Amino acid sequence: PRSTKTLHHHLMTPSPCINLCRMDAASGLCLGCFRTLDEIARWSKLDDAAREAILAAVAVRRQASEQNEPHD
Repeated sequence: PRSTKTLHHHLMTPSPCINLCRMDAASGLCLGCFRTLDEIARWSKLDDAAREAILAAVAVRRQASEQNEPHD
């Protein structure tokens, strides 16, 4: 029998990675996915609740970043 983890793997919260992997020294965040190095490193080991918490933080960080961008 297959384990539940393998069986439901497709239901896991997907990573916000967009393959733009560059860390911003000032903020400590990835410029692509707005996660910290620690969040990136731990992602594959986290359950969905922890991943959802990170995604909520990512949304706040992304919005703050967009508001701080200079506008023409």
